[in-house]
Amino acid sequence: MYSFWIIFKQAFKTKAMTKSFMITTLVVVASFFLLANLPSIIESFNGNDNSQQTLQVVDETGQYTEALQAQLNQQGSSIQVDASALSEEQLRADVESGDRDAFLVLEGDNGITARYIAQSATESAQAAELENALQNLQTARVAEQLELEETELAQLFAPVGMEREALAESSKSQEELSQARGLVYILIMVIYIAVIYYPNMIAMEVANEKSSRVMEILISSVSPVKHMFAKIAGIGSLGILQMMIFALAGYLAIQSSGSDLTEGVFSVMGFSEVKFSTFFYAILFFLLGYFLYAVLAALLGSLVSRTEDVQQLMLPMMVLIIIASFISFSGISMPEAGYVTIASYIPFFAPLVMFLRVGLLDIPLWEPLLSIAIMLLTIGILGWFGARVYRGGVLMYGSSQSLKDIRRAIKLGNGK
Repeated sequence: MYSFWIIFKQAFKTKAMTKSFMITTLVVVASFFLLANLPSIIESFNGNDNSQQTLQVVDETGQYTEALQAQLNQQGSSIQVDASALSEEQLRADVESGDRDAFLVLEGDNGITARYIAQSATESAQAAELENALQNLQTARVAEQLELEETELAQLFAPVGMEREALAESSKSQEELSQARGLVYILIMVIYIAVIYYPNMIAMEVANEKSSRVMEILISSVSPVKHMFAKIAGIGSLGILQMMIFALAGYLAIQSSGSDLTEGVFSVMGFSEVKFSTFFYAILFFLLGYFLYAVLAALLGSLVSRTEDVQQLMLPMMVLIIIASFISFSGISMPEAGYVTIASYIPFFAPLVMFLRVGLLDIPLWEPLLSIAIMLLTIGILGWFGARVYRGGVLMYGSSQSLKDIRRAIKLGNGK
């Protein structure tokens, strides 16, 4: 057991101290804080002076500017409009020279016609707010001309009361789906990246030890099987630590942004009310997915003698992960589809697809338990088979370009 912990600590410490691991961790943590505080950063670059918020208006009728400002105030907009004493040609010259961002031209006596002139024609939040305010202003003017009362106007634009009701017992309400969909999407991405990154790290580590002939020294003092599982446990622990760092960084980033997960993008993504079971299943399927693919990666890594050959033998595993991601991402919009249900019981797809189903559907407890049992059984079988291959694979040297070398590795391991 002592030798197991020696290999475990060596695998953990070696990868934790690499520049690539540190840089990756720092970049991801920094990106969390950048994304969480992006609106504040953009606002700081734009400046907070009133001149940036004041929009010059060429009001040819002389009657729309004040009404537009009142409508903007009613909408809670920060835009300030001011009737300009300059001509449209002068304002256009200012925009072309970069002295002014944009200006607005209002025309028409019977109906409002507006032109928003800016340096670029790309979508602008300011233009969208102005368009919405002008539409409401136009509606109010037409209602006044038709002598409609406020109650009649409210009835005319009253939204239709429509609710979505699902008869399937496993289906959640639209509100519950909205609350869960964003987090499920993010966690699927995390699981997807993790089951690619960490098992690939194991395969590269094993291949590197073989290419440097360090493997010959290691297996003289520790059994190949113990070496394999110590590698898997060590890098797996490092992965868990890195994910905990990311989770803590994400939490601190959200706190630094002043958001309570109920505003802006967080409300759209549905992070405001998420069940604890969703996080529990995310951690569980992350671990199961990691161990499943880690054993497979160790098996494949033991067959090659050069790190350059790792990616070629890892291709079948990568294809499985990519197929699982396609099924899970397409299933976000239709989690009750038949192909999603079937895929959730296939062990190599289950870490992503079954998590999708438990996150978006109220399925019976036996379904995720059955999927977990199938995965555990697969991990056990793959671990037993992988140990046999690994025992002989670490002794094989030379070019390895095919999965046919698995048979040779098993024979070599049995002979030993």
